[in-house]
Amino acid sequence: MAKKMVMGNEAIALGAVRAGVGVVCGYPGTPSSEILETVAKHNHDKSIYVEWSVNEKVAMEVGAGAAYTGVRTMVTMKQVGLNVAGDPLMSLEYIGVKGGMVIVVADDPGPISSQTEQDTRHYGIFSKVPVLDPSSVQEAYELVQYAFELSEQYNTPVFLRPTTRICHGRQAIDIDDERKSIAKGEFEKGSRWVIFPKLSNANHKKIEERNADLSNVFSDSGLNTISGSGDIGVACGGISYAYVMEAKKNIDKDFKLFKVTTPHPFPKKAALEFLKGLKKVLVVEELDPVIERELQILCGENNIDCEIRGKLTGDIQNAGENTVRSVENGIKAVLGIDAFYEETDEAVDLPMRPPTLCAGCPHRASFYAVKAAMQGRKAVFCGDIGCYTLGNSAPLNMVDTCLCMGGGITVAQGIKRGEPDTVNFAFIGDSTFFHSGITGIVNAVYNQTDLVAVILDNRTTAMTGNQPHPGIGVTMMGDKVPKIDIEAVLRGCGVQWVRKGDPLDLENSIELVREAAENKGVSAIIFESPCIALFKPKSKYFVNFDKCTGCKACIKKIGCPALYVSEGKVAIDDTLCYGCGLCAKVCPFNAISD
Repeated sequence: MAKKMVMGNEAIALGAVRAGVGVVCGYPGTPSSEILETVAKHNHDKSIYVEWSVNEKVAMEVGAGAAYTGVRTMVTMKQVGLNVAGDPLMSLEYIGVKGGMVIVVADDPGPISSQTEQDTRHYGIFSKVPVLDPSSVQEAYELVQYAFELSEQYNTPVFLRPTTRICHGRQAIDIDDERKSIAKGEFEKGSRWVIFPKLSNANHKKIEERNADLSNVFSDSGLNTISGSGDIGVACGGISYAYVMEAKKNIDKDFKLFKVTTPHPFPKKAALEFLKGLKKVLVVEELDPVIERELQILCGENNIDCEIRGKLTGDIQNAGENTVRSVENGIKAVLGIDAFYEETDEAVDLPMRPPTLCAGCPHRASFYAVKAAMQGRKAVFCGDIGCYTLGNSAPLNMVDTCLCMGGGITVAQGIKRGEPDTVNFAFIGDSTFFHSGITGIVNAVYNQTDLVAVILDNRTTAMTGNQPHPGIGVTMMGDKVPKIDIEAVLRGCGVQWVRKGDPLDLENSIELVREAAENKGVSAIIFESPCIALFKPKSKYFVNFDKCTGCKACIKKIGCPALYVSEGKVAIDDTLCYGCGLCAKVCPFNAISD
């Protein structure tokens, strides 16, 4: 046993490796990405199969197949990715597994880097899959190992639900380097793996019985703890438990504390023990009132006269992250303490940092080319999930819609049907194209929809940390494989008009866009230029002050963060410049050169 300072995601990965995981698959998404990457980093002998799947649905199905053979499997994703994987998940719980299968879904209160504040505990209740909710990095390391055992004991996948502050928090934890051997897989044929209605009905009954049993098992497991005393209680789970413990240091009055580590199936027996003698309970949790509702139901079923307060009563905020201060204020209010914790330090007046594309990002040039080509024409620009979502920022203003992964291509089709006289563009990244863009292309071709798909190929999955994808030619195992050619895929889907271009060749790019806009049916432009994180600039640009008139056209047109105003004229921050040259191309006075 050794102490190591690790990130929560690293702890989850190391716990899985110690537990003898044999297959790990997932799709990158903050705050979950480092889990799979850490497994790959510690997979020196390649005894563990690790893959970035093309999307979360595929990852769930690959993981299920491996678990059918008896191999321990871990599937990783962020909370919105679980929506993509929802279809196989619902059926998988009815089928069951043989080898332990842990589904790590990282929730993102805030949200800090997500579209939604989706609470995975609801998915656990909906799919009837057990949920474990770690409250610290150490607990995340331990719970992932327990999850594999639980999964195999009850032949069910198990959710591990860390949130951002667990995933990206760091703690010195006890790590045991002893590693359980990886089981050899063997698929045993039989009717249990084929989901027919009769089997589903029979298994549904077994699942309900099992979850009732698990409620008692969880109550007696020691994972859900009761401490403190008094007639006022606080119930909490996950990172909110850490907030409560921190806030408790500033509260003189004692209270009864219920830590819920297994929100589903809910540990009813332990909860009833906690409720004994209590007049009032404050529930502190992220994101939704899951524990709060369970306690309300228990009080109603058992005729317990106890007031349950929390998100539903407005005592705890119903959106965003909890903080130590907000939790302390909530606890003091329910305890009847008037002295609220006050901020003593003066707030620092920080400069505004609006989200924007990086200096030198080729996506900026792609957006500008489309904008310039469509000047004066009625057009709608549908975006997608990725770095290029930031194309909505001024001065580009080139993302009119953004719904979900792959949604830009299909939303554009709907807009075209509702407003036929527009030119409809759909921007999508290379990784997102493989994730869920191909089906939208097929739909547009099949239904003969006029659409310009713009694939922004920067040769990586940039927003989540430059992970490989099928168009790169390298797997997460480090194997070199044939690249999946985006142009070939588009033509295979029936797209007749496909062109490639370098977005930094601005004049040619503008002409490509104009041609695409005149084409009937589906047109596709593949703008190819690598992410600036993948290379070092060969040269940088500077402004000739003698030629610069101070018109600021470069700033107003492209909004590159390397451009700034100095003494009434434009200057370039050479620490940010990547030498893309876009500013030089838009300057009307040729005042910028390399």
